[in-house]
Formats: sequence, structure tokens, C-alpha cells
Amino acid sequence: MFSKIVVHRVGNKINGESLMLSQEELQLEEGMAELLENYFLGSFKSEETFHFYSDSYLINNPVYSSVSEIFDDKAKFIWESENIAKHLFEAAENPRVQGGELFIAYFEDEREGTERVDKIGIFKTEKRESFLKISPQEDNFDIEKDQGIGLSKIDKAALIYNNDKETGYVLSVVDNNKNGDMYYWFEDFLKVKQRDDDYFHTQEALMVYKDYITKQLPQEFEVSKADQADFLNKSINFFKEKEEFKLDDFASEVLGDEHVIESFVNFKTDYEQDMQINIAEEFPISEAAVKKTQRHFKSIIKLDKNFHIYIHGDRQKLAQGEDEKGKYYMLYFDKEV
Repeated sequence: MFSKIVVHRVGNKINGESLMLSQEELQLEEGMAELLENYFLGSFKSEETFHFYSDSYLINNPVYSSVSEIFDDKAKFIWESENIAKHLFEAAENPRVQGGELFIAYFEDEREGTERVDKIGIFKTEKRESFLKISPQEDNFDIEKDQGIGLSKIDKAALIYNNDKETGYVLSVVDNNKNGDMYYWFEDFLKVKQRDDDYFHTQEALMVYKDYITKQLPQEFEVSKADQADFLNKSINFFKEKEEFKLDDFASEVLGDEHVIESFVNFKTDYEQDMQINIAEEFPISEAAVKKTQRHFKSIIKLDKNFHIYIHGDRQKLAQGEDEKGKYYMLYFDKEV
């Protein structure tokens, strides 16, 4: 449960809206505090984590600087929360960004796995939902329409863990309402990057391989759509079955051909240079990253507008050819389900 909480109103300056700052913490009954905590934390479902960064010195990142001050001295909570609100107000450079309430909360000595760690939460509400208020009036009822904040999921949120201060802390971040501006929360306000961890390496290794199979491989080698589907199936199964990724094992078990392996390694190197990232050649595989990324590995062969073939397994049970009627695929199976 949070021990401190304050709320500010942050409008969009481009649209002439104002910034309203609170001078005191919110005083909440236990039931309301529990309701807010569930609302704030309910959207943090991914194991993907981030860290603050700066183009110069890390201390020049405004949010990093403010949360550092709060972690060092909780007496600065209100003052630094105002600085965070001011920075968010200035970050709005798009008229489509919606104004809303900015909640900043301090979670003290919270259990995180086997450890206890302080956390600071930054939460922004934007959307308003219509609801009906029904009130008894003597022998009848009165009904009126009003608007408020829905409690299904928070619009924007960041949870900063008091770990790894020197490298920009550890953050969980969500943006459920991008308002046509995908950079406002992650880049313009927080200025965060994904952390270089097992989740990151698993995710990036899968995506670079998918790009290679679907884009580069057909340019260099004669491969059919069925062959591409088989490569994709083998790769995702490799990540599901192994606990650790080793590039040499992956290359021999999934790619097989030495010319394809060489081509893939060159593609991976170019990808890392273009994206300015480094994907390790050995790392523990993140099950959560595999589960999230596998939806991009759909092995589908689309035939004109008539048929889609979904391939889930044995490539040897799929054959193709051509006769006087046209091109065809032949499917072998044991039983009809």
C-alpha cells in the first residue's frame, strides 16, 4: 500500500489548458486507498522493463532527477511531485494529447519477490466515461448523466523501483491511451529505453530472426512459403523448449545449412548496427518474452483470396506442385479432428 499520494491537474498547454498543483498530500480512507492502488497497478502485466536515459548526463533527465531526490529524502515528496507535473505540462507538444489528473504515489518497503524495495508510481488519467446517477426522490427516482474516471485500466503509468540508480533505475511503463502521439509518455516525458536483460535479448533475437526469414532469406535463396513457415515453426519451438539461447545451437538446429547460417549472422550484425543495439549470443530465455512475441510468428500461406493454410508442424506432410489446373498444395494427415 502506498504511504504517500498527491494529485495534480495537468492540462495541454497547446490547447490553452492550465496546470493546477496541489500543496498537500491526499488523505484517503483505507477503502479508497485500496481501490486506487488496484486501479493504478492493474495494468502492469508485462515483464518488460525500462531505464531512464539522457542525451548528456543522467541527472539531466527531469523525472530521474526528481525521483532520485524523493528516494533520498521523502520530505521532498510534494516539491518534487510538482516538478514532475511541471515537466509533464511542458512535454505536451501535440494538441491531441489529453489533459488529466496526475497521481504520484510512494510505495514504501514493498515486497518484490524475495526482496523489499521502495517504489514511486506516476499515474495519469485522461479518458472520461459517462455514467448514470440514480437517486431516490420520495415516491420516485431521479436519474441524471455525469462523467468520471473509469476504473477498468489506467491511461498512463510508470512504476520506478529503487534499484540500479547508477544505470537509470528499473521501471515498468504502460501507455493505454496514446492519443495519436506514441512518443509523449515514453520519450518526451519519461525518456526511457528498454533494459538490456533476458526479456530484451529473447524478444530481439526472435524478431531479428523473423525479419530474416520473411525478408532476407527469400532474396538470397530459393525457398518456398512452406519452407519459410517451417523455419518460423522451428525457431519458436526452439525458444519454447530451451532454457538458454546459444547462437551456435540455434544455427545448427534451426537453420542447418552453413550458407544460410552465414547469411543470418551477417543479417544480425547489420540489424544490430542499424538499430544501435547488441543482441547477446548466449542468454537465459525469457518465457514471458517468448509468449508475447510468438503472436508475430504466424506460419500462414495465403493462396489468392480462396484459401489460407496454417502450418503448425511437420513440413514433410505438405507438398506442392503444378498441373493443367494450376498450382496446388497437397496435405497429408492421419485423422480429421
